[in-house]
Amino acid sequence: VRERAVVAVFSLEMSKEQLVMRMLSAEASVDARSLRLGMLSNKDWGRLAEAIGTLAETRLFIDDTPGISVLEMRAKLRRLSAEQKRLDLIVVDYLQLMGGGTRKNENRQQEVSQISRDLKSLAKEFNTPVLALSQLSRAPEARNPPRPMMSDLRESGSIEQDADVVAFIYRQDYYAKNPDEVPEELKNIAEIIVAKQRNGPTDTIKMAFLKQFTRFEDVYLP
Repeated sequence: VRERAVVAVFSLEMSKEQLVMRMLSAEASVDARSLRLGMLSNKDWGRLAEAIGTLAETRLFIDDTPGISVLEMRAKLRRLSAEQKRLDLIVVDYLQLMGGGTRKNENRQQEVSQISRDLKSLAKEFNTPVLALSQLSRAPEARNPPRPMMSDLRESGSIEQDADVVAFIYRQDYYAKNPDEVPEELKNIAEIIVAKQRNGPTDTIKMAFLKQFTRFEDVYLP
């Protein structure tokens, strides 16, 4: 947002309107539920107006076409790249909702594997990072602690092969059956687990998750 990067977002799960509402909540630090219900204070309205001005200056392009295929995505990206003279980031939310093209006799796992490979080729064609969100299987819920791992990527082992970086988000208070069992210092703390990095080390980074604003922030934990 601050650097006015040209970002293409393919939102297959949420509509444009839902996504923009979340962005406004995060940018304005206005409670997402209050924003959705229109229950805003004068201070909220002021912050919201400022956030609208900030987001209006961005070069963020949202496409919420359901079940879009990589072929359709490529055509739209070529037009956008030609119009903007650059393309800095491509976001896909999420991979398993994409259409698998026209190949017959393929099961869904094969389709998702092909989509993963095609997204890799998009990144090379446009020389632009592709940030693709992926569903996980329910396997983490059977583990203790239920931290996600590579084998939990749903419907495709190809994702971990194709990706340069694989990162998971883990929140103990999300999985806890009894919220009171979560230590106070770990409530609203998210672990960003870098499980694969082709050109660097793996690690886990802790961040604060502000649920009411659907936003992550840096946090200092001694």
